[in-house]
Amino acid sequence: MLMRTDPFRELDRLTQQLMGASGTWSRPSSMPMDAYREGDEYVIALDLPGVRADAIDVDVERNMLTVKAERRPAPKADGVQMELSERPLGVFSRQLMLADTLNTEHIRADYDAGVLTLRIPIAERAKPRKVAVAESAAPREIRG
Repeated sequence: MLMRTDPFRELDRLTQQLMGASGTWSRPSSMPMDAYREGDEYVIALDLPGVRADAIDVDVERNMLTVKAERRPAPKADGVQMELSERPLGVFSRQLMLADTLNTEHIRADYDAGVLTLRIPIAERAKPRKVAVAESAAPREIRG
């Protein structure tokens, strides 16, 4: 048996259930993420614990990156009575507008330990480069 010790958490959970906090395909919940630059790549890490890899969709259209995932309830054996259910189920989604400086043709996606990591290379045109300065051979006269 499970003992419930926090009545406010239970009230919060019930409020979320009544307000429809679980995501649906028409109204998904958001997912937490981190985004940072690492060398010549832009990295996006999204938390999706309990989601199977085949339930994750990553799409790119022009510069719009869309990640959708669905966490389904685990199958229960006959005679199982749920005592407490706090883990959110349903659909999670996140959309990001990517800069033109990212190469969206070569995005890599890895899923490990409930974290989806997207690595997007920085486009060659966006990388810092030196510009050679040429010296003019002929002297110029300033006229006023």
